[in-house]
Parts: sequence; C-alpha cells; structure tokens
Amino acid sequence: MAESLESYDPIVLSASRRTDIPAFFMDHFMDGIRTGAFFVPNPFNGRMARVPADPHAAPVIVFWSKDYGPFLSGGHGPELLRRGYRLLFHFTVNSENPFLEPNVPALRERLGQIRRLTALVPPEAVRWRFDPLCFYQTADGRLQHNLQDLERIGQAAAEAGIRECITSFAHIYEKVARRATARGACRFVDPPDSKKQEILAWMLEKLSPLGVRLTLCCQKSLLNALGEALPGLGASLCLSHAWIEAVYGPLGLSHRPDAGQRRSQGCGCHRAKDVGSYRSHRCRHRCLYCYANPAL
Repeated sequence: MAESLESYDPIVLSASRRTDIPAFFMDHFMDGIRTGAFFVPNPFNGRMARVPADPHAAPVIVFWSKDYGPFLSGGHGPELLRRGYRLLFHFTVNSENPFLEPNVPALRERLGQIRRLTALVPPEAVRWRFDPLCFYQTADGRLQHNLQDLERIGQAAAEAGIRECITSFAHIYEKVARRATARGACRFVDPPDSKKQEILAWMLEKLSPLGVRLTLCCQKSLLNALGEALPGLGASLCLSHAWIEAVYGPLGLSHRPDAGQRRSQGCGCHRAKDVGSYRSHRCRHRCLYCYANPAL
C-alpha cells in the first residue's frame, strides 16, 4: 500500500531533480495530473508514496529541464495553466558541447525555447541554470571547459526578461571519473579556489551589465572562502516559496526548509514533492558529468 503524502499545506510539485520530465516523460506526468495523483518510489527504500496532484492540493509545479521542446510542442503548458496550476521553470542552458552533453538540442534551438517559456509565463517564473561548470583535460593534455557560450546565452536570457543565472562547479563522483576515462580518455579537473574566484569574477563581469545576477547552488564552502571578494555573488534558493509567491501572490505555502536536500552544502530550498524516479524515468541526455542516472 502506498504511503499518503497528504498535508494541510499546499504542495509544490517538483518535476524533477531526478530526471528530465519535460524532455522525456511528459506523457507519464500528464497521466498523473489527469488522474489526480502520482505514485512515487522512495529513492532509498523503494516504498511507494502517493503525491496528490490536483490544483487545490498542489497548486504549483516547478519544472527542471535541459530541453523544453517536447513540453512546448505538446501544448502541455497551456493545458496545465487552464487546469489552474502555477508554473515555474528551471532551464539548464549550457554551452554547446557534444562531449559533455551529447544528446541535448543545438544551442540555437534551446535559446528559442527560452523565448517561448517567457511568453507562456511571467519571465520572473523562469530561471536560467548554467550548471555545472566543467573543466577537464583531454588525452592530448589540453585543458577544456564549457564557458565559451556564456555571453551568448546570457544575452538571450536577459532579452527574454530572465534576471538570474544559477551555477556551480562540477562535483566529480568516482563513477563519473571512471565514465569520463572510458568515453574519451579525459579526466575532470577541480580548479583551486583562487581559480574559481577568477572564473566567477569573469562571469559577473559578463552578466552584471545585462541585469542578470549570479548565484551559486550548494557551494557553501566556496562562498565562505571567497568572503567579500565578490560582492555581486550570492547563494541560490533554487526552489523558494518566496520566489513562487513573488510571482503568483500568496498561496499559503509553508516556507519550511526541505530536509531532503543538501543543507550542509548550502541548499536553501523549501519543501517540494519530487515526482520523478531515478530508475523508472532514466534520463536520456547521457551527460558525461551526470551522477544521477543509474544506467550510466
């Protein structure tokens, strides 16, 4: 029997930190919306939980994706709005790099998706993620990175009315390091804090004139180390009830911290119910740095 997740507080649905629902699993997601509930396995013990999905119990949906093409072409946004949901979007748009992200659409297509999302909802409901920042050494000894398209993406985001760029430096797990070696005889490099400060200062220099603020996701130790050196830099609250209510008005959200996130690393997110599954909904982007997909 599924464990109920009914509560007195309105629920925020997160779709999803665990996989890319807008790119690959919108049919499944819309089935849950139309039937009024999701049944979601706990990623640790497999126990099923029932997450209510009707707009009275769960009035807010926060989407996370690297490709909103299927979401947009399927007309899912207008249907969800007609049903009474408030929609917010995290859109990871990184530099074009088939080595790191082999299955995401071309950058030009993703920039077009930014404009379409901000035509669907208020621009304040869309956040751009340039994440993660990756540095790697190829077999010939060259040091590579994925910063090359930052200005182009930042310009497109600013023109669409987006005012925040969320970033972090890649955390390289052992399985990610093994995968990188197997795929292309490369190794990821974690720059020292002094180099990270240079990189972030350069990003601030490029984004600030566009009116786009730069925030760090789960980089508490780095922010502490930098101190006052980069005053324009802040900590991200990626899924903030204050953000949601600033866009859509008071909704009675709890504003309570999400204990299931990486709070020791600086995560300040508020409570949400993630309706994705690492195993049942395996992401097909096949990003080289991905830690989540058990098939990689």
